[in-house]
Amino acid sequence: MSLVELRDVTVTYGDAISGELAATPTLRDVNLGIEEGELVLVIGPTGSGKSTLLGLLGAQVPHFTGGQVDGTVLVDGRDLREHRPRDLSDIVGVVGQNPLAGFVTDTVEEELAYAMEQMGLPPAVMRKRVEETLDLLGIAELRHANLRDLSGGQQQRVAIGSVLTAHPRLLVLDEPTSALDPTGAEDVLAAISRLVHDLGVTVVVAEHRIERVIHLADSIIEVTGDGTVRHDDPARIMADAAIAPPIVHLSRLLGLDPVPLSIRDARRAMRRVPLPAHASVADRGAVLAGPSVTGPRAIEAKGLIVRYGEVTAVSDVSVRFEAGTVSVIMGRNGSGKSSLLWALQGSGVRTSGDVRTGDGTDPADLPPPERRRAVTLVPQSAGDLLYLETVDQECAQSDEESGAAPGTCAALLEQMVPGIDPQTHPRDLSEGQRLALVLAVQLTGEPPVVMLDEPTRGLDYAAKDSLRAEVRRMAAAGQCVIISTHDVEFAAGVADRVLVMAEGEIVADGPRHEILVSSPAFAPQVGKILAPAPWLTVDEVREALDG
Repeated sequence: MSLVELRDVTVTYGDAISGELAATPTLRDVNLGIEEGELVLVIGPTGSGKSTLLGLLGAQVPHFTGGQVDGTVLVDGRDLREHRPRDLSDIVGVVGQNPLAGFVTDTVEEELAYAMEQMGLPPAVMRKRVEETLDLLGIAELRHANLRDLSGGQQQRVAIGSVLTAHPRLLVLDEPTSALDPTGAEDVLAAISRLVHDLGVTVVVAEHRIERVIHLADSIIEVTGDGTVRHDDPARIMADAAIAPPIVHLSRLLGLDPVPLSIRDARRAMRRVPLPAHASVADRGAVLAGPSVTGPRAIEAKGLIVRYGEVTAVSDVSVRFEAGTVSVIMGRNGSGKSSLLWALQGSGVRTSGDVRTGDGTDPADLPPPERRRAVTLVPQSAGDLLYLETVDQECAQSDEESGAAPGTCAALLEQMVPGIDPQTHPRDLSEGQRLALVLAVQLTGEPPVVMLDEPTRGLDYAAKDSLRAEVRRMAAAGQCVIISTHDVEFAAGVADRVLVMAEGEIVADGPRHEILVSSPAFAPQVGKILAPAPWLTVDEVREALDG
């Protein structure tokens, strides 16, 4: 028998007010089995039911979420309709999207021991398992560190460790790399791979940035969006999956068969594919130089310094952003990206320095409503900006406050994430849907300067394509867009200019081709596969082939 078995499983949620079951189930007639020691990747559009599927495996669905579950869900032979999450702590470990929200203690060592304390394990066993987990995840030097002082990647590894000490046979991870820079994501995924290969732990991971995980997966579960699910070998799923990373779309474009799933395999397969003649190294310099982007000042900082106590987050930064351009700021977690955005916007800490918009105004001097119309910022915790009862009310309020025609905000939302019920409460939306709603609310007024902090977190590829098109539309209309992101694929497709921050300083600044191609950490998949050719995206390759 498989470690996990779903037999004819259908999940239908009820209305929060009436309690009546929805007419359409979130998942229907699901049949699949997951073997011991597999790493299974769960993919699907935003709001398709991936989190529901993960919730079934830990019994959060239906015991915490409500709704009705028909069929049978077995984990290690236990029927999850008869077992609550606490009854599964010895075999199932669950790590959510936000590790910090799940911590209950103050230090790394205490957090690793907490679950075992609740299970009543002897102190000698607890001490041994803590040491083993610290070594396994490479965080031994952090044992006494405060959890809130850690980087995102370190917090994610501690969150995984906190459930590993209970020695679960099944580890369920929801978007484990969504908030991490590329290097931090690689560290976390390396730790996950080690669990599978060395310890035989079964791992089920849902991830929108499929390019980070697909080469590690033993199988893929595709949640299609209409309630149905299919489970198969990665190559078979990727042959026609609607949700696929750039490496797969490039393979389809070039007719590679079988579809390679790793950069190494793709580079080897490319030896058989003739590229256009102008992809020579001699032409690389001209492409890397990129177009000269100049225009009127949208916002500028001079000598900007941001300190939190003794910590300097932004160190004497002078930078100018032009109207009609898209600038992307990248860098490790904790490099100062968010602090720079908040200081520019005027709401954040600004120890010293000067910031001016195109008309010479300092955003910090404006009342909040005027500041939002001049320089808007969508934060990482986007849901904090939502306060009304329904999606429709949020959109209507945004239209009214922005002076836009009724329906403007709703139309933007439909472009990014189609099919959201306007009567849904914002808290009932998925992470990606909630972020899309906040983006639509903030962009309705078309402010001259738009800043987005990690806007693709929780978005699938289709939603990111819609966001990319909207950002390019804003730039074409003369707006200045500044984006902080770890998403190298999104940056490659949307940016005119890329800035890289480290320890509060801007260490690189230039056209996207020049900056992204020159950095192993920030190079997108297409750039890695086709180097030394200068292309970064599948669309660029398609245009070259058509030309």
